[in-house]
Amino acid sequence: MTKENKEKVTINETMPHQINAPSFEGTGIKMEAPFTNEHGVVIGDSLYASENSPLENWSKETDPAIMSGDQWVHPTNDIGWNTAENRELLESKRKPKSYPFMHPSKDVSHGSD
Repeated sequence: MTKENKEKVTINETMPHQINAPSFEGTGIKMEAPFTNEHGVVIGDSLYASENSPLENWSKETDPAIMSGDQWVHPTNDIGWNTAENRELLESKRKPKSYPFMHPSKDVSHGSD
């Protein structure tokens, strides 16, 4: 994968190719580029098919355990980020937005209308 293609994976710290993909913007989590795992399979490119993947070369002798472990999961481009639990995790890392002239506990506009 070329550098240009890696940069196209994300737009504004989100994954535009996934429906309802969360944004990592403002969470402190930086989007990471795809990587090639120890089996020669590209993880995180969103193409989901890799010539060296056991899924593409499945047989009766293939042990499904070969596809377990962290080397098969991309840290930021993974469908797991679309779950409610992981969305809550992202929201908890996001700094609250501040609005000018607002006080966190006082209604400064009270009685002005």
